[in-house]
Amino acid sequence: MPRKPLKPCSYPGCPNLTESQYCELHRIPQRRKYDKYQRNPDVIKQYHGAWQKIRERYVRMHPLCEDCLESGRLTPAAEVHHILPLSCGGTHDDSNLCALCRSCHNKRHIALGDR
Repeated sequence: MPRKPLKPCSYPGCPNLTESQYCELHRIPQRRKYDKYQRNPDVIKQYHGAWQKIRERYVRMHPLCEDCLESGRLTPAAEVHHILPLSCGGTHDDSNLCALCRSCHNKRHIALGDR
């Protein structure tokens, strides 16, 4: 599958190129800053360290966006979506998860009215 061209890191003054928003040098500090100042503390408790392992395992098992796949498109999965949100009693069980690209993930949350 063709790869996207690299783009500059979003950290001010960083000359590195990356596939995502931040380069490897700035990704972790920026994530920590986001978690500390912008993310709801209740959400942090729900998405603890075990979630990262569950998410990585699920994406390895389902590397393509499940919504795009139904439409006949092959798009890499970037997000793992909870079908029944954790706030409504959902779990991290595989039957409650869905691998999605960012576009489809955003569409689902807009349809739910929580974004």
